[in-house]
Amino acid sequence: MGCGSCSSGGGCGSKTLGTVPAGCNNNGTCMTSGCNKLDIYDWLVDMDLPSNYKPFDIVEVRFKGSRKDFFINTDNIYLEMGEMVAVEPNTGGYDIGHVSLTGELVRLQLKKNNVKPEDVLKKIYRKVNENDIAKYQMAKDLEWETMHRARNLALELGLSMKISDVDYQGDKTKATFYYTAEGRVDFRELIKRMAEAFRIRIEMRQIGMRQEASRLGGIGSCGRELCCSTWLTDFKTVSTSAARYQNLSLNTLKLAGQCGKLKCCLNYELDSYMDALKDIPSNIDRIETEAGMAYLQKTDIFKKTMWFTYPHAESWIPLTVDKVKEFAAMNSEGKKPADLGVHLEEEDDKTTLPDYENVVGQDSLTRLDDRNRKKKKKRKKSPNSSSTGNRSENQKPSQEANTAAKPEGRRQARPANQPKEGQQPKAAEGTDPNAAARPKRRPNNKNRRPKRPQDGGSES
Repeated sequence: MGCGSCSSGGGCGSKTLGTVPAGCNNNGTCMTSGCNKLDIYDWLVDMDLPSNYKPFDIVEVRFKGSRKDFFINTDNIYLEMGEMVAVEPNTGGYDIGHVSLTGELVRLQLKKNNVKPEDVLKKIYRKVNENDIAKYQMAKDLEWETMHRARNLALELGLSMKISDVDYQGDKTKATFYYTAEGRVDFRELIKRMAEAFRIRIEMRQIGMRQEASRLGGIGSCGRELCCSTWLTDFKTVSTSAARYQNLSLNTLKLAGQCGKLKCCLNYELDSYMDALKDIPSNIDRIETEAGMAYLQKTDIFKKTMWFTYPHAESWIPLTVDKVKEFAAMNSEGKKPADLGVHLEEEDDKTTLPDYENVVGQDSLTRLDDRNRKKKKKRKKSPNSSSTGNRSENQKPSQEANTAAKPEGRRQARPANQPKEGQQPKAAEGTDPNAAARPKRRPNNKNRRPKRPQDGGSES
């Protein structure tokens, strides 16, 4: 997530550029709230240090993606977290990065990464100025176009590799291309063409699938950002045995992450499952009874329940771990239990459903049909049905009472021969009082088709 989606508002720029870092509103001592990858909170910043204390002269600097490195602050420059500094790269020139950690926590980071303080030789040159920032921004704007041009060159040469990211050095004199490939790739001709096209020094670095996902980022199946691109610092091997111990189906589509490898989160709860499996026997997969041989079907690890069934039987029989151990001890002595116990269907009848089973709206789709039918029946009833409903069946209302009960605004039935208001009465059928005054209509024979001989007429 970038700074645009930071929930605390503001930006993550340094104080030297006129903006205050956001994060947890600690204003420079924290880089959390998803503004940067692999952030660290400096929990020693508010502690009082001894008067004769000499600050630790090694600083941790973060670059694009999750790349971090350690540098010596030889000039004792006052640095805060989030500030941009010009540092010494592996080759000539200079590189630009953000200060991610200072003080005594850097000593702990060196110990965690198995780096000795005397092995840190690269230096911090200075704080960046406006010209350094302008050149750095121009270099970062070229990365997207450079990556696509490099991909086209690789396709023209027929190389089986995928260039996933490009990282320009801060002084715009060198570019590092990160690529993934299944085996070794001879890219000597590719480097020549890219050097001619871009006029910079080229460095090719092969990374794995997990490192590629860490650099690019993304959203996992859980709906959150990828662990490798936010907080995960080291990648441990993940095997299918972790899925077996957790009773997960060995479906590669569900177990694989964005990188195409097994998900790193399969190792998160593995220790809990391994502790729970200590009490469950792993060498008992069948129990011999007088009714026949019962085979193990599944195991509920945390409930410590094992389910057995007989051949050609549809029901499963749940047994506790202690009961399974007891039956296994009887089989080892040559004894057979009469039966395993109660079947699954009888257990289901005793269980009661919770009151909140439909709390998420999993109700029937036809739950509103009866309510709608009742409303329609009420509309069809006459307005007098309520007043006559309490009367006895023998008592019938008279016609006069019905006519009196009609509302005043209702129109009365009009006889067929009675004219409406403002109209003259119609004459009887067959007579027309205005027939003598009306002129006679002459037939129009212009559009009449003459009869043909085949129709029975004569030609004129």
